[in-house]
Amino acid sequence: MSRLFTSIATATALSVASLCVVVAQAPQQNAPGFYVPPADPGPKIPEGFTPIFNGTDLTGWHVSKTNHHGTTPDFRVVHGVIVGTQNPRGKGGILLTDKKYRNVEVYMEVKPDWGCDSGLFLRSSEAGEAYQVTLDYLPGGSMGGIYGERLKGVVGDPDGAKLPEAQRAERQRERQARWQKAWKREAWNSIRARIEGDVPQITVWINDQLVTEFKDTANHAAGGAADGMIAIQMHFTDEKTQRWVDGGFWRWRALAVKELP
Repeated sequence: MSRLFTSIATATALSVASLCVVVAQAPQQNAPGFYVPPADPGPKIPEGFTPIFNGTDLTGWHVSKTNHHGTTPDFRVVHGVIVGTQNPRGKGGILLTDKKYRNVEVYMEVKPDWGCDSGLFLRSSEAGEAYQVTLDYLPGGSMGGIYGERLKGVVGDPDGAKLPEAQRAERQRERQARWQKAWKREAWNSIRARIEGDVPQITVWINDQLVTEFKDTANHAAGGAADGMIAIQMHFTDEKTQRWVDGGFWRWRALAVKELP
């Protein structure tokens, strides 16, 4: 009898082991209910770009003390990554480069938590008046669009604004589809944005896929500036303007620039 129980136990163990092998080898990302994010290749700065984040601390950067989103000190460097969360609760802010840039292409890799609103500020003032590349990673949000942060006269799609409402809506749907197709969920994504010209022209790529081409109708930068700082943002949130989730983080790495003629 003991031999019988031993044989049954051995057969059962072998069956379970075989099943585990089959499950481990199965393409789970294609199975219903499973999603496996792509493997992280590690940070990679494109050729021709110069790092503006040293991977160790925030040398060359500073927190705005006058930004309306908040003045949180909670931009930190952890294992080569800038991480940001709201502190105190509901309050965000912006982290600015010490240096100003004119015509420049910015590269960075990001990994946000769903429900958290950020942005890449170009030609920013100390208070955060800037051309913003929207990085609104939340329901109904826009990734890679253009917004005038505290700037008057900036229209995100100047050409589309001239069209009938139905055509404007279709253009918006097409742009949303472009970034959603390019974006990799639960993974690191690259953002590349170029601003150039006295009347700014801005081009945005997500994971090397073109998502936005914008040309302003005039220079609407604060004070007519033709240069400014680069900034990364954490949006404020409250009951009326819900732009962040409790415990949510944004992460940035491999920040670099290529200054243009």
